[in-house]
Amino acid sequence: MNALVVYDSTHGNTEKIAQAIGNAIGGQVLQTDDVDPAALKEFDLLIVGSPTHGGFPTEGIHSLLKAPLALEGIHVAAFDTRTKRSIFGYAAPKIARSLERNGGNLLAPPEGFFVLGVRGPLRDEELERAAGWAKGLAERKG
Repeated sequence: MNALVVYDSTHGNTEKIAQAIGNAIGGQVLQTDDVDPAALKEFDLLIVGSPTHGGFPTEGIHSLLKAPLALEGIHVAAFDTRTKRSIFGYAAPKIARSLERNGGNLLAPPEGFFVLGVRGPLRDEELERAAGWAKGLAERKG
């Protein structure tokens, strides 16, 4: 499997989740600034994650998803980091909708990983949960 995990991170928590996901499935992990949108077609699994800011992904993820992406035939998944409550919603569902609009095949519902407060740290066992989620994606992709 040729997997790519793309993330943006403000306080380092989303980066930790992205690394746990990438390590669990042997995928490449890149921050949004290091991603060439044209190269995404080289992967058969694309996982995109962002912290939630006012219910939305970061500007870096938003900019990537606004670019013309050719994701037909690519399995996709979305995650975010979040606190327990948000009156505006979360980033992962918005990321997932954008990936699907660009032709991606969504493997699972968007997933949220919890931080304790705006800056974190991650809630206990979230890294393990992220690794398990990623392994489940890889199994679904088959």
